[in-house]
Amino acid sequence: MASEKHYRIAVLWRGDRERRRAATPQNNRFHRVFEELAALGIHAEPAVYADEIANEVREQLLAVDGVLVWVDPISGGQTRSVLDAMLRDVASRGPWVSAHPDVILKIGVKEVLYRTKHLGWGTDTHLYRTAADFDEAFPSRLQSAGPRVLKQNRGNGGQGVWKVELVSRPASKASVVRVLHALRGSVVEEMSLGQFMARCEPYLASDRCIVDQPFQPRLPDGMIRCYMGCDKVVGFGHQFIKALIPPPPAGPDSPDAQPGPRIMHGADAEPFQVLRAKMEAEWTPQMMEILGIDGASLPIIWDADFLYGPRTASGEDSYVLCEINVSSVFAIPDQAPAAIARLALTRLRSA
Repeated sequence: MASEKHYRIAVLWRGDRERRRAATPQNNRFHRVFEELAALGIHAEPAVYADEIANEVREQLLAVDGVLVWVDPISGGQTRSVLDAMLRDVASRGPWVSAHPDVILKIGVKEVLYRTKHLGWGTDTHLYRTAADFDEAFPSRLQSAGPRVLKQNRGNGGQGVWKVELVSRPASKASVVRVLHALRGSVVEEMSLGQFMARCEPYLASDRCIVDQPFQPRLPDGMIRCYMGCDKVVGFGHQFIKALIPPPPAGPDSPDAQPGPRIMHGADAEPFQVLRAKMEAEWTPQMMEILGIDGASLPIIWDADFLYGPRTASGEDSYVLCEINVSSVFAIPDQAPAAIARLALTRLRSA
């Protein structure tokens, strides 16, 4: 199958000037995406990005019809602030950008958990925008509701995600809490609640909020990653994660402390059809309405991470959304590169 026009797409990921010079469609982890785009007659070119060469990359992007972006919110101490400003400028001049930075700020942040908490994927979620809000509400909530998980608004790899459990009562700034960071290699710490809350307050300055959810006891049952191509499921990944589970006695670097492999499944995998139906027919359309996102603005590829919630009275599984990933969704199911290419062609034609 070939497109009726010779469209051009840039595939963008973070690197440096040397990696930019050396990049080809074949020598990177996105090679399958390049292959599927080429199979549809779309010319795809690498666009390796670094802040110091933003103007050079910008000129490249202005010469193509579309841009597919894979860059984490936080990586090696770097953020996306310079990149996002450049991508907004490029998108305003004609090429479509997926995912657009403004869409990421709607669905690819932890605040979406609060804004959509009344959907079927929601739970007892709260939001703190100021230190005063945090000080006033969090200690009593920790005492009355049990272990909580606090999340900074924008991050990846477990950065800024904490399990907090009260050790001494009643809850006050002097109370002892047990905390565990979701970042790989972390160990359980005990400190005063006041010390822990002070550790989290920088998230309010940088990310404008902290999201607070109950800890899910079924975390050891694993996490289901639901991969989406625009508004349709393109696959699933199931993984036994170890984040927020205390490491074994051998320590956080021992083999038993490492997450299991993510087992990929196609969109038709039988164990996940209830979740697929909910995502396609209910939760994604409802999320789009709440956030004011139209179909043309949905990312070409994104994913929603679910934990198992409490079983229903009849013994069926429920699902709790723990985050949505938009900035850099990889690895992806085997079926996803072809879906990405088809959706990109559709987006190019409509643009």
